[in-house]
Order: sequence, then structure tokens, then C-alpha cells
Amino acid sequence: MPKAFASRQSWYMSTLSSLSANTNAKIPAAKPIYSYNHVIQGFSASLTPTELEALKNAPGFVSSVRDRTVKLDTTYSFKFIGLNPKTGLWPASGFGKDVIIGVVDTGVWPESESFNDEGMGDVPVKWKGGCENGTHFNSSLCNKKLIGARSFNKGLIANNANVNISMNSPRDTEGHGTHTSSTAAGAYVSNASFFGYAEGTARGLAPSSRVAVYKALWEETSYTSDIIAAIDQAITDGVDVLSMSFGTDRLELYEDPIAIATFAAIEKNIFVSTSAGNEGPDLGTLHNGIPWVLTVAAGTVDRTLGASLRLGADVFVNGEVLYPGNFSSSQFPIVFMDACDDIDELKKVAANIVVCQDLGSEASLSDQFLNILAAGNAAGVFITNYTHLDISIQSSFPAIFLGQKDGDVVLGYIKTNKTPKASIEFKRTFLGFKPSPIVTRYTSRGPSFSSPSVLKPDVTAPGDSILAAWPPNIAVASVNDEMLFNNFNLLSGTSMACPHASGIAALLKGAHPDWSSAAIRSALMTTSDPIDNTGNPIKDIGTDYQPATPLAMGAGHINPNKALNPGLVYDSTVEGYINYLCAQNFTAQQLKTITRSSSINCSAPSSDLNYPSFIAYFNGSNVKADSITVREFQRTVTNVGEGSFIYNATVTPMKELKVTVEPHTLVFKVKNEKQSFKLRIEAPPQLNETVSFGYLTWEDSQGKHVVRSPIVATSYSIVK
Repeated sequence: MPKAFASRQSWYMSTLSSLSANTNAKIPAAKPIYSYNHVIQGFSASLTPTELEALKNAPGFVSSVRDRTVKLDTTYSFKFIGLNPKTGLWPASGFGKDVIIGVVDTGVWPESESFNDEGMGDVPVKWKGGCENGTHFNSSLCNKKLIGARSFNKGLIANNANVNISMNSPRDTEGHGTHTSSTAAGAYVSNASFFGYAEGTARGLAPSSRVAVYKALWEETSYTSDIIAAIDQAITDGVDVLSMSFGTDRLELYEDPIAIATFAAIEKNIFVSTSAGNEGPDLGTLHNGIPWVLTVAAGTVDRTLGASLRLGADVFVNGEVLYPGNFSSSQFPIVFMDACDDIDELKKVAANIVVCQDLGSEASLSDQFLNILAAGNAAGVFITNYTHLDISIQSSFPAIFLGQKDGDVVLGYIKTNKTPKASIEFKRTFLGFKPSPIVTRYTSRGPSFSSPSVLKPDVTAPGDSILAAWPPNIAVASVNDEMLFNNFNLLSGTSMACPHASGIAALLKGAHPDWSSAAIRSALMTTSDPIDNTGNPIKDIGTDYQPATPLAMGAGHINPNKALNPGLVYDSTVEGYINYLCAQNFTAQQLKTITRSSSINCSAPSSDLNYPSFIAYFNGSNVKADSITVREFQRTVTNVGEGSFIYNATVTPMKELKVTVEPHTLVFKVKNEKQSFKLRIEAPPQLNETVSFGYLTWEDSQGKHVVRSPIVATSYSIVK
């Protein structure tokens, strides 16, 4: 900047004025459209081509970039996992065209724009379902997108004779079902946001798929009899994919209504996606660890939602918060109140922005939050290392949550200024956060209680702060005790991760209608990513950001475009599942409960299901210290690639373990050819570490396919 100018702003204005003079153009001297401080040292303005050429000769000119339209798409998670409208799985599947996703949940809000059927063709002739009438629900509310809506509460009524059902119809009174079904297959909705956060165009993972909603979870309470009835009806109706974001804990397969009902679904080649649960981070907390369904864990995306704290004139720090109200753009005095544990002292600075330093615990942060709320300060700044903020950031008053590094910037500013002032800009959306994804703290971990010999969960999908459709009569936030309503809501949980996987499974169904459900699950697992956007192993919030084990994230973070062409799949048949059940020491009655057959052939029982992952237990006792325990796994893979391929195996070195593969090379001459191999793990009978893990990778010699399976060795003992 030439010394003649007092500020960059005046320089920019002078430059624009000089363009008018130099080009004989009649444009008024005006401020730039934007004047930038950080992203560039420069401005944006509307220029003719002639003015642009003149600008290039101006003193200080560095470069110019043409302004282009941009479109931030929400739920943003589709972009984070790589779906692209021009290449890959979306166009290959016709965006899930005519695939039918059945969602068992709390119902649906049919008027939501996410269920708009504009541009959709006739309902597939295979559809046998219907749309029922009920309280505040008419069958005419269904359309070519929302092709079915039913409710199931006979079990609820039978268990509670005097129950008063508030909404005896498929209409959603809780929001959960509307959110999950629109995440899986919602239509395009422009200008969607949560009061300005995550603004953009909403769409589901399979926007051209059809949706059928089965209300079996009720505000009053939910019963497994109704859930089984809903799944049964979905099978009858002809759904292709079942999405269920709920589960039951610590049940054997023959007691688990989801396991029982979905076995029938698998027999009809219906793909089933389920949530892992939200009871993490302890091991063994997972539900839906069923061998024939996909079990989905929750991870973050590289989008954070929050606010910018401006300190003085030119210092900015960004933090997390979901305050939905309006806030003055003016600067307020900002003061540090340490632990913020004295409400009387806080009231003395009520007109100030108050900065609090937590004491390293959730309770400390929660107390500070309530104290600021009670004192009525202008706003609160909470410096914390606590990582489980998904509830806290939904603030009912102006607040911002900072990590310690940014908090130190704030404290340094306050200490070095006599009259420190600050302002807060809310409703900010930040993209490109690193590292991402990260496994969430709350997502439940394996091993599976009901099927410990099958490694669960299977994959991780976006589950944190997911924007999706919401009933407009159910409050989503409050400000000053005033309830706020919105057509979209941000939710976190494995409930949100599950429909992501459901939608991607629908896309794969559309692209590969001949694939079995096991093949689709295999494709999702073996092509998932175990590394984050920094090129390092995905981390786990629940273990203080240590590398996530497959007991937390499964095979990795779901990658739909890679799943389109996985190279090899670990397929399985109903017979394979029956052989697995035969090896579980179930009684004949228990087997019949699951399979609905009294003529089960248990001549070849095997707990070694043909699964795309491996888990071995080394928790022996009363054995010699120098002895070796061996676990062997037999697997068969099918070539789904076009042509012939030679695959070679590599195994990650694992501490205390010797892992070998035989044969080391697999040769496939034609598509759909099968080859088998054996994986062998040798280890001490009792491992020193609770969990040791690595990967078996098959890579073809042409470099077209990488087929990766997680291997877990654990000393964890499942107590039944």
C-alpha cells in the first residue's frame, strides 16, 4: 500500500476511482463489495473487462480471480463422503432411481418439502404397499416420493390398555422418523438451514429413491411386537432396503426382534441397515451386532458450526455453538471471570461478554453455563478441553465454546488491553476442518454381545450435526424461554449415521441390482477409508484421539464411489447364516425362532461366517506362559470386476501376533469366479493389550482394486 493512504480501504476506493478516470467509464466512486483482511489482502468489485485490464496495471496489483456462483449443499455429508452428480455412484445408480427404502421409525411429516415428488415417474409396479388414513393423516398425502405410510401400535395398546395415543396415524410427533427418512432419500430442498447454520440445498443420499415409512416407535412407548409387525409389512410391501435407527441391548439373537425379523428380510434379499447405539465409548456396548445386517457407527464431518469472536479491530477466533437467536453486532466489554462460579460477581458484569475457564470436566462446564444463564451476561465465552460438546453447544443464550489454544488468544488479548472489547458473529459454517472424520465419543463399541465371532460395527458414516427435515410444529430450540420452530433440524447420533448407509446401499442396489445384500455390505466395508483427510489413521474422541480401532469404527469410513467397483466381495447365503446359527449352541426351538423352519440342516455348523472382517479372542487362563494359541479363518471371495485379475495379499504387522495368509495370491480368470483362502493368527493365549488390530489387503496387479478387511485380536471377555 502506498504511504499516501491512511488505510487499505481508502486505497481500494481510490483505485476504483482511478479506473473510472483511466477508462473514461462513468462509475461512481464507491466502496468495494467486500474488503478482505485475512483470506486475501484485497477487495472484490464489479468490473467491465476494460476496467479489469486497467486494474492489472495499477500499483500493487497481484492477481485477479473471476467471481463464480457457488452452492453449498446440505446435508453437507453427501459431499464429504464424495458423492458427485457427474461421476461415480450417483449417476451410475440414477441417484437411486426406483429403489424403495423402508424406514421403521417414529413416522413422517408428509408435507415436508423433502418428500416432494416433483419430476418423479410412476411408482414401481413391484410396490405392494399403501398409505393409510389416521389422525391428522390422509392417504392422499402420499405421492410418488413418499409411496407408503403405515403405523403399528397394537402391541402398545395391548400392553397399556388405558393408553391415550396422541397421534394415532403415521404422522410424526417426535421428529426422529422425518429426520432419518429424509437423510436416506430426501428430495432436493433449496435454502435449507438451521437458523442460518449449515445453509444450502438439502438432499438425501439417494434423492431419486422412494420412501416408505412404518411408524412403530411411539411417543408413549415402543414395543417389539409392533416393530416386528412393521418389518413384516415392509417385506410384504416390497421394500429393497430397510433402515432402522434403533435397537435393543444385550439380547441373544433368538430374543432380538430385529435379528428375528431381519432374517426374513435377508431371505428376500432386502438390505438392512441399523445403528450401532449411542452408549460409547466403552467396549461391548454395541447393539444390532447381527451377522446379516449392516451395523453403522457415527463419525464427524469436516464441517463445524459456530461463531466468530472478534477481539478489538483485527483479531478473530472461531468457536462452536448453535445459538439460533439474533445478537448485536456491536462490541461489548469482555472480561475474564476464571471459573465463573460466583453468580453475584457475574451479575456485576452483566453488560459484559464473560470468559470462563473450565476445570477440566463436563460438570464444571455445565455449572459455568448455568451460572452465566442465571446472571444474564451479554454473552459467554467458554474455554474448554472437553470434547463432548454436542449438547452444550445448543445454547439458549449467546455463547461460544473455544478450545484451549484459541482461549489463550482471548486471555492474552484481555490481559494486554486496558479496555478490551469484543463482538460475536453467530450462524457461521466452517468447512475443511481437520482432522476429519473422527469417531464420535458416544457411538457404541463392539464386540457384539449376540454374535461375538463377527466383528462389529461394520462401517462408520456421518452422524454428527446432520441437517435433515423436521416437523414444523415440534420445537428445535429456545431463546429467552421462547420456543423456536424450523423445517429442518440438526441432530447427532448413530441414528443419523444409519440412514446415510441406507441411502448408499440403495444407490448400490440401483447400480448392481443382481448383487446380494451380503455383497453390498462387503463392498461398503472393504472399500471404506481407515484414514482421515490428513492422511493419518482415523482418530477416536472416546480414547483421547488415539487411532480408532475396528471395534469403534468397523472397517472404516464409508466411501460410496469406491464401493461401486470393489473388485472382490465376500458373499454369503442364507445357508451360510444357518450354518453360523447351528454353531451357536442354540436349541432347536431357538433356531426355529430365527429361521421359521423346523427342518434346519445343521450338518455343517461353523461360526466362521464368510464375512469381510476378522475377530479373534485370546483371553485364555491356566495355560503355559510360552504356549501359542492359533485362530484360523476360512474365506471365499468373488470377483465382481470385469475381466481377469491377479490379487496379492499383504497384512499389517500386529504386535504379539503372527498373521499369515494362504495362498498369498489369488488368480481370477473371469467375472463371478470364486477363490478361497485361509487366514491364520498365532498369539499368546492372553494378550497384553486389550485390542490389537491391523488389516488384510488384497490388491490386484493392475492397481485397480484395493480390498481391505480389518483384523482384531482382543483379550476382551464378553460377560453373559
